[in-house]
Amino acid sequence: MILRYTGAPDGAGHQWQRMSVPTNLPLHSLWGPRSDQLIAVGWMGCVLHFDGSEWHQRRGGIVDEDGRFAACAENTPLFAIDGNADGLAWAVGDDGMILHFDGNDWVTEASPTRINLRAVACAGNGTVYAAGGEGTVLRRSTSGHWEALDCPLSSGFQAMLLLDDDELLLGGGRYFVDQGGFRGELVHYRQGSFQPLTFSTPMPRLRALKSYKDGVLIVGDQGHLYYLKELSLVRLESNSHHDLMDIVTLPTGEALAVGDFATIMTAAPDFTAALAPPPAAPEKSRWESMAVPTDRQLWGIHEASDGTCYACGEAGTVLCLEGDSWRALPAPSELAVHCIWESGNGLFAAGQLGRIYRFDGSRWQLHFDLHLDLTILAMWGSGPNSVYAVGDEGLILHFDGLGWKRMSSGTHSALYSLWGWDDQHLLAVGDFGLVLRYNGKEWAEFNVGTESFLYGVWGPALDDIYAVGLSGTLAHFDGQRWQLQPTRLRDDLLDLSGSKVAGTYAVGTRGRILHLEDGQWVTEPSGSDVGLRGVCTTRDGRVYAVGDRGTILRRMH
Repeated sequence: MILRYTGAPDGAGHQWQRMSVPTNLPLHSLWGPRSDQLIAVGWMGCVLHFDGSEWHQRRGGIVDEDGRFAACAENTPLFAIDGNADGLAWAVGDDGMILHFDGNDWVTEASPTRINLRAVACAGNGTVYAAGGEGTVLRRSTSGHWEALDCPLSSGFQAMLLLDDDELLLGGGRYFVDQGGFRGELVHYRQGSFQPLTFSTPMPRLRALKSYKDGVLIVGDQGHLYYLKELSLVRLESNSHHDLMDIVTLPTGEALAVGDFATIMTAAPDFTAALAPPPAAPEKSRWESMAVPTDRQLWGIHEASDGTCYACGEAGTVLCLEGDSWRALPAPSELAVHCIWESGNGLFAAGQLGRIYRFDGSRWQLHFDLHLDLTILAMWGSGPNSVYAVGDEGLILHFDGLGWKRMSSGTHSALYSLWGWDDQHLLAVGDFGLVLRYNGKEWAEFNVGTESFLYGVWGPALDDIYAVGLSGTLAHFDGQRWQLQPTRLRDDLLDLSGSKVAGTYAVGTRGRILHLEDGQWVTEPSGSDVGLRGVCTTRDGRVYAVGDRGTILRRMH
């Protein structure tokens, strides 16, 4: 059964109208990029497509000559579907079944498991995740290969929410004999690590997770409804004991919870207003997307001493801004370029395998080779004869105009960002709140008061320095001490930059942009939901942000 809400009741006064579908099979999940391009999947491998006027059955529900459902792979039950803005979709189900819709046809993809799958989610970077019983979590690379992630838990996952391209919240439950029933479980996954979330309140089996009002709305068996925000779990009143199976988020910011016995509920006092909001002008973004000759992930952006801006990224990508147009420079190599720097002695590009290249205006030459599998992540220089570079495992290098030499850092933690005032005042930030300070002679380690990873550091003065990092971490140094500043963000902040004319900006995951105004950090709508990994404020007041899928944003005055 599929119900549709159009905003106008039918002749019988029903707000929801039942649509005509070519099957009586139970349908478990619905997805589509537009209202006239919908796909529903369900029992016996049933797949239905909606073209804007009617539903058509595309596969599944095969009946044998005796009139019974055939015991064939195509009839494997499907329980979840998700897709991307390009109209590509993936559906998962029993026996590890994974189907892929390429825009025209459905094909079966090789699955590394036979365990039943119950959830699937598509990340913005092209990665796809699937989850199911016995702690099974699968990941599909952009090349189409599925692999099983090493989850040490045996949870029966029913739901999955993408928090970022490589960050998941998983929900489900297990049957506990000693407790006489199912108990709900929430598990956080980030960068290869699974961590169970524990709460004092026992939960039943969880069925769905959706982003909702700066937190997560969760539904489960027996009418249980929860709101999770910053590791605080609050049970909401649902006035129902029916199992709640899914959540539909609405343009109003509200959501519907649906479940057994035709349950449809919302928190809004006016149900119709929740579904059909009054038209309102969207908040206008001062940022616009620029045309870029690449779709590669961009890691950084830098303004050279002559005012020219350069961006760098995956597969040797280096771009040069000429007027309002970005031009691709020859690639130094096929390796990713994570940082670039120019201070009067040519353009340096550094990244994977500890290699640094120099561009003389026409071609690149290998300038330094560390001969180690370490990535250089950031550079800063005070002039043509003094440039510093930092990276993995506490790597610090210095160029004195003649050659590059490795410096002792005293740490094996990764260093993600580097900022300097002069050759006697440098800061590098990294894992677990680490800050290294250089006084012209040696590097000394201290902590800003957080265990969060720090990804960016910048300041307009020695007594006015900011550091940003994991889950909205933002710290300020006033010349005497570091103080954490609350941001109420879940997004990682990955870089920051400032200039006297442009002001100070920080960027991060999911298109997050912050602007420092009168001592307060204010969110600016970026008009984008991709991860932003670098920001540059130029001396003449221009501001650029770069990130995933070749994105470059420019702030308009």
